[in-house]
Amino acid sequence: MEAVNDPDSLRDQTIEKLILQYQTIILRLCFIQLQDRALAEDAVQETFLKAYKGYAQFRGECSEKTWLTRIAVNTCRDFQRSGWFKHTDRRITPEMLPVGAIQPDTEDLDLSMAVMKLPRKMREAIILYYYQDMSTEEIAETLGIAQSSVSNRLRRGREKLRKMLEGRDQDA
Repeated sequence: MEAVNDPDSLRDQTIEKLILQYQTIILRLCFIQLQDRALAEDAVQETFLKAYKGYAQFRGECSEKTWLTRIAVNTCRDFQRSGWFKHTDRRITPEMLPVGAIQPDTEDLDLSMAVMKLPRKMREAIILYYYQDMSTEEIAETLGIAQSSVSNRLRRGREKLRKMLEGRDQDA
């Protein structure tokens, strides 16, 4: 007979709850980072596997969302460092989109493309702040950097995006 306070059972239940609550957020983050749905899905699975294995070390010093986001960001970085990732063309063309997909307006598409062209450190801060609705404090915990560094990356990222998008308008 299984004990009521079995730590493995409690961990399983907690991870199941985290998966249900955060899988969409983590998938979106991984897709933005990796620009490939299959790789993003693999990264999400790897993220939750790492969370499952490392749950005993989670001290609760940050929110579960911040903890999972940090694991996901690091997992995406690992994927990006792999030799295979560096030599694969992951650009998505309109022809690759499923039929009937809602076409984003030009401004949204231009902004998304500009964000993806930012250097990694700025891009991560921008994505976590604007796309994942994380505070600068949560981003600092997630990335393991000072809150002032997050603010600097956000400021520099915004400036770079502004220049990129203004330059595009002048070319038209």
